[in-house]
Amino acid sequence: MILSTLAAASALAQATVPAADFRSRLPQDEVIYFLLPDRFENGDSRNDRGGLKGDRLATGFDPSSKGFYNGGDLKGLIKRLDYLQNMGVTAIWFAPIFKNKPVQGPKGQESSGYHGYWVTDFTRVDPHFGENADFKAFVDAAHARGMKVYMDIIANHTADVIKFAECEAAKACPYRSVADYPYQRRGGPSGAPINPGFAGDGVQTAENFARLTDPNYAYTISTPKSELNVKVPAWLNDPMLYHNRGDSTFSGESTTKGDFVGLDDLMTEHPKVVAGFIDVFGSWIDRFGIDGFRIDTARHVNTEFWQAFAPAMMERAKARGIANFHIFGEVYDDSGEAGRLAHYTKRDRLPAVLDFAFFATAQKTIAGKAPTELFRNLQLQDVLYANGEATAKQLPTFLGNHDAGRFAGFVKRDNLKATPQELLQRVMLGHVLLFTWRGVPTVYYGDEQGFVSDGGDQDARETLFASKVASYNDNVLLGSDRTTATENFNPQHPLYKLVAELSAIRRGSEALRRGDTALLATEDKPGLLAFSRTSESEQVVIAINTSAEPITRNIAVPTNITGLASLSGPCPAAPVAPGTVRVTLPAFGHVICRASR
Repeated sequence: MILSTLAAASALAQATVPAADFRSRLPQDEVIYFLLPDRFENGDSRNDRGGLKGDRLATGFDPSSKGFYNGGDLKGLIKRLDYLQNMGVTAIWFAPIFKNKPVQGPKGQESSGYHGYWVTDFTRVDPHFGENADFKAFVDAAHARGMKVYMDIIANHTADVIKFAECEAAKACPYRSVADYPYQRRGGPSGAPINPGFAGDGVQTAENFARLTDPNYAYTISTPKSELNVKVPAWLNDPMLYHNRGDSTFSGESTTKGDFVGLDDLMTEHPKVVAGFIDVFGSWIDRFGIDGFRIDTARHVNTEFWQAFAPAMMERAKARGIANFHIFGEVYDDSGEAGRLAHYTKRDRLPAVLDFAFFATAQKTIAGKAPTELFRNLQLQDVLYANGEATAKQLPTFLGNHDAGRFAGFVKRDNLKATPQELLQRVMLGHVLLFTWRGVPTVYYGDEQGFVSDGGDQDARETLFASKVASYNDNVLLGSDRTTATENFNPQHPLYKLVAELSAIRRGSEALRRGDTALLATEDKPGLLAFSRTSESEQVVIAINTSAEPITRNIAVPTNITGLASLSGPCPAAPVAPGTVRVTLPAFGHVICRASR
C-alpha cells in the first residue's frame, strides 16, 4: 500500500479539497475522471428509451448491443458521486450530453448516439440522460463537494441530417475539393454560374458570405422534408452554413472542410457560425456555471474560429466568476511528437490540448518495451507549447480513452505471454507515471476497475453497471475475478485504491501539481526513468522501473538534497554522497520521495 489505508487516502482527499474554494484551484491542481454518461450508471430506467416508442431503431436503446444506448444517465452520476470523490477525483469530464439523433447509419449498419457526438439540439440534455434540471442538479451536487464539471463540446459537425442526391444513389460520398468544385459554379468549373462575387470561405466577412446563396456547388442537397428543421438553434438548419463537400479523407483541405464520417460539417469560417456557437456554448456557462470545455475534433476546425471562440469562452466564464475555466482541445495524433499538438496552442490559441504525446510515450515504454529515453524527447518538447512549460502543466495527460482504447488493452496486446500479475503491475506503473508527470492526470472510467477491452471505439466503452453485452462480458478484469456482467463500483479493487492513494499524494504536494519537471535519468532500454518536480516550497524525486527485472541505480540529484522521505515506495533515507541517490526498484517498481533541502 502506498498509504497505510484507503481511509487515510480518503481523509487526505477530503482535507485537501475544501468545497468553498474549489474555484480557486488552477487547472493543473485537478484529478480528472472521464466517462460516458450512458456507460457509467443507470439512475432512472424510465428514461432508457429517451421518451421514444418502438424498437431499437426508433429509440436507440438496446442494452445487449455495444453500439446502442445501454441506460446510463445523469441521475446515475449523482448516485455515484461518493464513489468518485472517495477515489480522489476533483473534476468530472463527460462525453457530450446534448440531444442527439437517436439512430443513424446505412441500413443494417445502424447505431445510436449514445456517445453524444451526433447532436441535433445544442440547447438541451438528451432525453436518454434526463432533462436540463437533472444536469443542474448534477452540477450543483458536484460543486457542493468541491468537484468541478467539464463539458465535452462539438463545433465541427452536427448529426448526419443533410443528404446529397448523388450520394444516395451511389451509396458513397467522396470529398469534392474547392479546385474541382468551386463555390461559383454548379457541379464543377464548367458548370452553370452560381454565387456570383463570392470570394471563397477564406474571406470571413458577413459581406462575402451574403453572396453565398446556393449550396449546390459540389453536391445537390436532398435533405428529407421531415428533417429540414430538426436542429436547434434554428440557424443550424440552414444548409448554407455547411461545407457540403462530402466525406473527409482526413488529409489536405478535407481535414477542415469534409464531413467527419458523414456528419454534417459546419462552415466554421462563417461569422454566423462563430457568433452562434459563442452564444450556444456560452449559455451553458451562464446557466449552469460549469468549469471547463473539452473540445471534440478541434483539428478539423479552421484556425480563425478557435481564435475567436476560446477567448470569448474565457471571458464568459470570468464574467460568471469562474477565473480558472479549463479549455482543452482534442487533436488526435498518437505519433508522440508534441509539435503536432503544440501549434494548436500557438496558432489556434487554444489554452491547452489533450496530451496525446504523453499517451503515445507511455504506451510505448510501459505497455510496450521501448527505452525510457523516449521521455527525454517528450520533456524537451514542452517548450514548443504557447507559454512553454507553463502551458504543458495544464495539458490533460491520459493512458487511454474512448476512441483509442484502454491502457490495459495495450498492455495485454504488447505482452501476450505475460501473467495477469505482470499485466496488472504494468497498468499500475502507468498510473504512477500519470499522477507524477507534469500535466493533469485524467483517468478513463472503468480503468480503476481493471477493464481491459477488446480494442478501441465501441469495444472500449463498457458499462460500470452490470452489462448485457456479450463481447464485454467475456473479458475477465485485471486485479479481479469479476467480469462486466456484474456492476463494478468496487472501492477495494487494487486499481481503485491505487488511484485514490496517488490522488491524495498528488493533491497534498505542490510540487507534483504545479512544479517544474527536470529529467534525472533514462536508459536506452526498458529500465530506469527518474525525474524531479520542483516548486518554491517543495522538491519531489520520482523513479520508476519499466523492466521485468529488479534494478539498482545511482541517480544524480541536486547537491543540496540532504534527505528523502517516502511518499510511496522504498525511498533511500539519504544520498550516498552529495548529489547521488541510490535506488533499488523491483520489476515495475517505483518510488516517490519528498526531498529535504
